[in-house]
Amino acid sequence: MPMTVRHTGTVLDEIIAGVLEDLHERQVLVEEASLREAIELIEPALDPLPRFAAPGLSVIAEVKRSSPSKGALATIDDPAALADAYHAGGAAAVSVLTERRRFSGSLADLDAVRAAVPIPVLRKDFIVTRYQVLEARAHGADLVLLIVAALSDEDLAELYQLATSLGMTALVEVHTSEEARRAVDVGARLIGVNARNLKTLEVDPGVFGRLVGDLPEDVVKVAESGIRGVDDAVWFHDQGADVVLVGEALVRDGDPTGTLRAITARTTIS
Repeated sequence: MPMTVRHTGTVLDEIIAGVLEDLHERQVLVEEASLREAIELIEPALDPLPRFAAPGLSVIAEVKRSSPSKGALATIDDPAALADAYHAGGAAAVSVLTERRRFSGSLADLDAVRAAVPIPVLRKDFIVTRYQVLEARAHGADLVLLIVAALSDEDLAELYQLATSLGMTALVEVHTSEEARRAVDVGARLIGVNARNLKTLEVDPGVFGRLVGDLPEDVVKVAESGIRGVDDAVWFHDQGADVVLVGEALVRDGDPTGTLRAITARTTIS
């Protein structure tokens, strides 16, 4: 059954329109039944929450070639090698952009990273259909991103329940107090506050601090976007973040392993 995508005439809508066109091409080639068969043959999904909820700050390190706001960020010829560098630096999980048109990502990148590292892997994309959730698990993803702004309440609940039934963890992304309420209502255990407004692409680092109080104490809180280096990671941790998702700063960094180790050193709870 197709999802009811929320249209508001924004950059987010334009991205999702392209995602759905590309999705149709993949659905022609691979039926849903084939995805379910593949899921039966792979190892169970890894649970990132114990590590994320542990004292200190965890990092989801992202494989990200480009973005709608900045254009090309880095030439990543070997996503597996980058993921391995992240793992060596102590990343708690690796995020892989799989959206093609704006982020130059692919499911092949996801496959390469999954084969390279023993830590949880997040498929980061604009997930608006059941097929995409099944696709994520079939390609070995342990986590899947669900953006509240892109989904109706009914569809958010359906996709969240599907991900959970597959043993996956949903990172439920919010940008406003109303979206935070919707994420809590669906039962999300991992909630990301994105400082980037996906409707305008503007970044407001203060969003996390304003919304963190809307989230239950037992929810694992992720700060997304606007993290330019070690100092920013520490600042978000001080604001109450359990996890930070870092992409651009790491792919442009000549020493991602060292940067990740520095973040850990600055945020370790003794």
